Amino acid sequence: MDGFWDFVGSYWWLVFPLGGIVGGWFRGARKWDEKRRRDKIELYRLKYADKAARVEAAEALTSEIDRTVAEHDETLRRWLDYELDAVKILEYPVMTDMREQVTVDFHRARRDADGLRPDDLEELRDPRRLDRYRDAVRELQTRFDVAEREARRRRASSLTDDERRAVDRAKKLLAVADDDGASQVERQTAYRRATKELEGIIVLPDAATDAIEQRIAGAIERAD
Repeated sequence: MDGFWDFVGSYWWLVFPLGGIVGGWFRGARKWDEKRRRDKIELYRLKYADKAARVEAAEALTSEIDRTVAEHDETLRRWLDYELDAVKILEYPVMTDMREQVTVDFHRARRDADGLRPDDLEELRDPRRLDRYRDAVRELQTRFDVAEREARRRRASSLTDDERRAVDRAKKLLAVADDDGASQVERQTAYRRATKELEGIIVLPDAATDAIEQRIAGAIERAD
């Protein structure tokens, strides 16, 4: 032990440079440790930021699919408002007249949109499939709007005076046929007379006539 202190006493001047080296080493170690800690924090932030971005993207995709499907359904609902309402069809015959180009265009767009809508909506998570479906739905909306504007502009303007009078009589008769307060005989008679008035003028869609006939039949069954 005495030898060690003799050495230190003889080489005391080495304390200062060695102290600097040791101090520098400790400072470097602290900087490295601090850098490692910051790197860990940054990696953690990036990891969870990426996860959050993926979740947000998935939610945005789900929202887009839901919105597009809802727009498709809403356009079909607007169309069915005409297809199932015989009186409305008599007011706007263009909407169901397949001799009209705007009506043909709408039904073509409807067929395309329906064909691109999968039974399993999860399939629309494929961006290419969703893009095609979304474009088809937009085309469907456009074609429906065009057909509706034309139908409302023209209404029954293409009919002669006699045909318009026949259509007016048919509207009143259909109202009786659809009236729950009328008797079964009155409703059936009114319906037959209405279809007779419309012969050679306007053909009601099967969906509209089926709906009226089912309501009349339901009234008869309730009476029985």
